[in-house]
Amino acid sequence: MAPQLYLITPANADRARFPATLMAVLNAAEFSALLVARGALDDGAYADLVATAINIGQGAGCAVLVEDDIALARRLGADGVHVTGGPSALKAAIAALKPAMIVGAGNLHSRHDAMTSGEMDIDYVFFGPTDGKPDATAIDLAEWWSQTFEVPAVLSLPDATPDTSDARGAEFLALSQSLWSAPDPAKAMQAIATALGVSA
Repeated sequence: MAPQLYLITPANADRARFPATLMAVLNAAEFSALLVARGALDDGAYADLVATAINIGQGAGCAVLVEDDIALARRLGADGVHVTGGPSALKAAIAALKPAMIVGAGNLHSRHDAMTSGEMDIDYVFFGPTDGKPDATAIDLAEWWSQTFEVPAVLSLPDATPDTSDARGAEFLALSQSLWSAPDPAKAMQAIATALGVSA
């Protein structure tokens, strides 16, 4: 079965061009979720990016997730948060947002990390970096988790191509860097979608 798609915004988005590019990529395939990566953005710039992503992403039918900022997610009307701060931050997000909003657990580097998070009331566990090169440990963790547990797994492959976009059994495949760095991100997404057998 083909994985569902999870898109991560680029850390250095060109604020003038990004809205059109994002819209084109979201129109190239059916995405379930859009994570707005914070990168090095200050509070104001990140809030602006989140607002843009919510407008475009929710219009395209995907859930828009904010990185760690519970208050911002609520204020701007995002669909949930992607938590990278460990168990205590995850508990705070669950208490504040569930069951109305999505809470996902990221920054997981071991089976222990994943199981600790998976015991909580979360919607997914996320393996791998949001940009850069995927690491073998994250890929192995995603495959192990998907074979063992019911909480959905997201495998992030930032440099995915049509030939390397194997979700290894994870329910979601997260895409990012290879799309945004392509000459035509929408065309790059179409090629990956075709390889995966997912619908546009």
